[in-house]
Parts: sequence; structure tokens; C-alpha cells
Amino acid sequence: MTTPAATSASPYRRISIDPITRLEGHGKIDIFLDADGEVADCFFQVPELRGFEKFCEGRPVEEMPRVTSRICGVCPEAHLMASAKACDAVYKVSLPLTARLIRELQYDIFFVTDHATHFYALAAPDFVMGPASNPAERNLIGVIRKLGVGVGQQVIQARKWGHEAAAIFGGRPVNPENAIPGGVSKPITAAERDRLEEIVRYMVEFSKFTIGVLRDQVLANAQYLDLILNGPYYHETYSMGLVDEKNRTNFYDGKVRVVDPDGHELCKFAPRDYAKHVAERVEPWSYLKFPYLAQVGWKGFVDGKQSGVYRATPQARLNVADAMSTPMAQEAYEEYFQTLTGDRSGRKMVHHTLAMHWARVVEMVNAAERALELVRHPELTHPENYRVVPHDTPTEGVGIVEAPRGTLVHHYVTDENGIIRKANLVVGTTNNHAAICMSIKKAAQGLIRKGSDVTEGVLNMIEMSFRAYDPCFGCATHSLPGQMPLVVRVRDVDGTVITEGRR
Repeated sequence: MTTPAATSASPYRRISIDPITRLEGHGKIDIFLDADGEVADCFFQVPELRGFEKFCEGRPVEEMPRVTSRICGVCPEAHLMASAKACDAVYKVSLPLTARLIRELQYDIFFVTDHATHFYALAAPDFVMGPASNPAERNLIGVIRKLGVGVGQQVIQARKWGHEAAAIFGGRPVNPENAIPGGVSKPITAAERDRLEEIVRYMVEFSKFTIGVLRDQVLANAQYLDLILNGPYYHETYSMGLVDEKNRTNFYDGKVRVVDPDGHELCKFAPRDYAKHVAERVEPWSYLKFPYLAQVGWKGFVDGKQSGVYRATPQARLNVADAMSTPMAQEAYEEYFQTLTGDRSGRKMVHHTLAMHWARVVEMVNAAERALELVRHPELTHPENYRVVPHDTPTEGVGIVEAPRGTLVHHYVTDENGIIRKANLVVGTTNNHAAICMSIKKAAQGLIRKGSDVTEGVLNMIEMSFRAYDPCFGCATHSLPGQMPLVVRVRDVDGTVITEGRR
């Protein structure tokens, strides 16, 4: 993170946050102040290109689940499942019940593990230690020191057992590869089911414990609650997320539902129809695309009902759901909406950016409870119904799941031999890209004013608007503007920039 510095090539003063901390990947924020010291503009940039869609072309489609699960070590199961579901659609197969149970159970356990990582390691330092606390202590170690070693032990065990479960399903604790076209590669034995139930029971209790941490450390702190409700962290956008046939949250399957800022349904569509509802835009200053709602259109980086910008986050998923699918999660859902809107029913939308952390905890409970239902299903250990062999000629397919950080789309088009001719991945961070840019700018405008002292704590509070989205750039960078930007800086022996040139 750099200190404010003037640039000779511009009348504006530039403040750079480079690199942004506590995220997966690399990113920077450039804030430009006018002559009066007010924020004139703000840019969020990702200075890297991954290009995984191009890597997919020319490969047999059945390789995609095990290839795309290696895109990133943060959410490999998300890519694994979205890819496998796209392959199911390419081959026009319907999963047998046992295969469906195994996949969804695996995914819900992963969801708990991933949300726990973000809540404790990436988000909690800001709320437990304080947004302007010493950066050397504003981290997971500082959180453990403050909350107690016992908390750290529970977090580590949740992570450890989550990876053990991944190994039971997929043969390895990271980047599992068991989901295949038509099902999964192996059944679950009775002994494995018993161990998985032990892991899931712990995750249910761990999720309840995490609700307690949230209440005690965040909601009980009037200053933090005021920051969530009244700070510069608010955008009224459309919300997107998967729901089941009763409009309840489902992370693995369902239809994509979109509601407007007031909670009225704009559309609900099957995965195969996503391209009719979501369009993608590029800007010359970013490798990330900017998806928007095609029915509304692109109106720029603005919120409101007239703008096609939407959010696909844990908060958005609660906004599109009429209820949660499990009892404890439903109680947490009602408390969430009651506190933030005054209405327990969820009919009033929540648009407070920092409340996304709370929504993640609600989802942790839901995923853990749902996993407990699935692990006790009598058909989970059926010795034969864990896959079907595809026979149809491959063509085209779309698979969608809810990645922890947003709706994830895999779309493959193949030739008659199953060789991929075109691939499109719309990942959670990309879905949220426009909203992330807007949130950063609004936070900067609210926190940096004429005559104010731009401290490290202020810059961290701007990062908090970004961090709430839990963004990941391992898989999110797809757009190539036409040339690779190059910046050359010449420094003296003390590190001072003498001159700078760029392409």
C-alpha cells in the first residue's frame, strides 16, 4: 500500500492502494483527487490476464471438470461442479439420485469451509481488530490473540476436516476431480458416510458458533453496526442467485432468479438461457468483463432500477430467496432482515455492502444443515447409481452453481466428437465487477473529503468495500484489450521514482 503521491502528468493528485490486501489474486485501486481534495474519480484495476477460456478450446469436453478445478485453489469445487453440470448438458444426461446427492453434499461441505476462510481470515480482522488498527496486528493471528486460541483451533479444525471431506469425495484435499459427465467417479461407502456425518455435525456446531462470534464482535458493537447501516457502503442494485422450486436458496442447483432493488422479480431462467438475460461489456482499462442485465441495458457505473448493474453475492442470494431451506438458517435469515430492514420476511431488500459478511454466516448455517440432511439420505451409499454413461452426440451445454463469491457459469460448445470449439466462463467476481468498482468509488468519496487526513486506516476502510465481495481473480480475468500494458519505473538507490514511462 503506497502513500499519497502527486503525478506530474496530471492535474490530479493520485492515491494508490497497490496491492490490495487480503484477496485472492492481484489488484490495485487508483484514487484521483481534484484541486479541492475531493475524490474526482476512482479506478479498480486487475493487472493480470489469465485467459482460461482460450485454454479450454481444442480439448475434449470431458476433461473440463478436472482441468477447470485447477484454475484456483480457493474454490476448485465450484468450477468442478459447474463444469460437470455443463458436461451433463452437453451429453444430455440426467443424473441418478445417488450421484446428485453425492455432488450436492460435497458442494455444501465445501461452501462451509470456504465461507469460514473468508469470515475469519479476510473479513474478521477489520471488525475484530478495528478498521484503523495496526496493520501488523490486523490479520488472522491478531484475531486469534484477541478472541482466544480456542477460536483458532475451531477454525483450523473446520478447514482441516473440510479438506478431509474433499479427499473422501475427490481423491485429494484440494482440486478434487470426481465429478464427471453423468455423475461421479466413485460411490460413497458406509464407512465414508459415517465419517462424513461426523464432519458435517461438527460443521453445524461450528456455524452456530460463528453466528455467536458475529453477534458478540460485530452486532454488539454500536460503532460497527452504525458503519454497516450508515457508512459509505450502500448501493441499490438488482440481485441475482439460484433458487429451488420454492424460491429458497440452493447453492448447487435450481433456476437463476433476478429481483430489482425493491424485491420485485425481473426474471427467472434455466441455466441454458443465461445468455438471453446476461450481456457482457469490456472497458479498455481492465482485463475483467462487466456483465449486466440485458433486459435493462448498460447505463454506466450507476445503481438504481434503471441501471443494468446487478450483484451476485451472498447478500444478493438472500435477497432473491423467499426463505432458506433449513430451520436454523431460516432463523438467522429472519434476524438478518429484521436488523437491517425492520422486516423479518425478506420482502425488503438489503443493500448494505458490509452486511455481505453477515449474509455469508447465514449461508454457512444453511450449507451445514443441508449437508446434514444429505449425508443421512438412505440413497447416498447406493453401490451402483452414482453415474450413468453418456451416449448422445455432444453439442452444447451450460452449467451453473453458486460459487461462494457469486453465480458461476460454464458454457461449452463442442463439435460432434466432443472437442470444445468455444467456452465461456462468467464467474462470481466478474458478475460483481461493476458493483465492486462502484462500491470502491463511493467509499472513497465518503471517506476522503477536503482537508481530511488520508491515513492508512482510511485506505483500509476503502479496501473494506472491496473485500466485502470476497473477490477472486484466479479465474475472473478474461478480456484482452488488444495489447499488454507496460509500465517502466526508474528508481534511485533509495527507491524514489525518478521517471516513468508506459505503453
